[in-house]
Amino acid sequence: MRSTRSLPALGSLRAFEAAARRLSFSLAAQELFVTQSAVSHHIQRLENELGVALFERLTRAVALTPAGRAYYEHVHAAFELLRQGTDAIRAPDAARATLKVCLLYTSDAADDMQ
Repeated sequence: MRSTRSLPALGSLRAFEAAARRLSFSLAAQELFVTQSAVSHHIQRLENELGVALFERLTRAVALTPAGRAYYEHVHAAFELLRQGTDAIRAPDAARATLKVCLLYTSDAADDMQ
C-alpha cells in the first residue's frame, strides 16, 4: 500500500482544480471563499512540489501549460469520483435539511424602535 505522503496538500489540489477549470485565480478564489493571493500561493507551492509549471501567467489571465492540462484531467477526475462517492453515501435527508427561524413580536420591541 502506497503512502499518501507523496500526494500534494488537498488545499493546493482544490485551488489548482478550481483555477484550471475556470482559468482564473480570482474566480477560483471566489468559489473557494479565499483570497486570490491564497490561490496563487497554493498553486505556486504545488508547482514547486511537482517541479513543473502548471500555468502560464499572462497579463490579466492565466493559461494551462501542457503539463497543467494533463494534470488537470487527473485531478478533476479524482474530485469528480470523490463527489460521486459522497453523493452515493450521503443520507437522503442530509441534502434536504432546512433551518426554520421563528420570531416573536412583542409590543415592547416596537416601542423601543420609535
